[in-house]
Amino acid sequence: MLTADGLMVFYENMLALNNISLRCDEGQVVGVFGANSAGKSTLMYTLSGIILDIRHKEKMRGGERISLFGDVHYRGEAIGELKANQRARRGIVLCPERRRLFPESSVLENLKIGAYLASRDEARETLGYVLELFPPLKKLLKRAAGFLSGGEQQMVAIGRALMAQPKLLLLDEPLLGLAPSVQQVVVEAIPVIRDQRGISVIVTEQYARPVMPHVDYAYILENGSTVLEGTRDELLDNPDVKSAYFGC
Repeated sequence: MLTADGLMVFYENMLALNNISLRCDEGQVVGVFGANSAGKSTLMYTLSGIILDIRHKEKMRGGERISLFGDVHYRGEAIGELKANQRARRGIVLCPERRRLFPESSVLENLKIGAYLASRDEARETLGYVLELFPPLKKLLKRAAGFLSGGEQQMVAIGRALMAQPKLLLLDEPLLGLAPSVQQVVVEAIPVIRDQRGISVIVTEQYARPVMPHVDYAYILENGSTVLEGTRDELLDNPDVKSAYFGC
């Protein structure tokens, strides 16, 4: 479905991604784990195409120079030069770190904003699905998103991404700042989305413990480089992974 080969991203002279290669097949949940500044968000920006928008804005304002190298293919098509909106139309949709909702707009308005690529029937059906996936949102549709808890906001953010009719959903640190009980709700929704909607998922997280049991394949990043990769079972059996991410 999606392959990335030899990705390198420089912010001026700082190397953010160093020769990263990654693959997500149809129907897979792929995890990318690493500490802060490991390169997870830069990777998601690169896969989604947002890095091209960031590079253009930085160039226009005379900011830091961003250099990109490597190849990204999606369903056999080279998409490295496609803008984020073009990739979204092909089904690659990012749910960004820290949610990025419109705080003064209602939950329903935030969800409808995500439906800009959907037909009216698709939007109606997907809205119903989102409310079944995250039942707490049913009573919050008229509430301003800025007044929601972190967990509720994350449900809206994932719902908004689903409204865009993704075929590949990119979840950037969806558990950030959430209580353990809410983390469980969000984590358990990932394989459900894959199984019920046929959506492949790439999810990044700093803490592997909640997410690792739900992924098919995973990559461990350190300082912008892949230091380990393997299936869920291979990494769960790896003593270095256990020590670094599971405290055992």
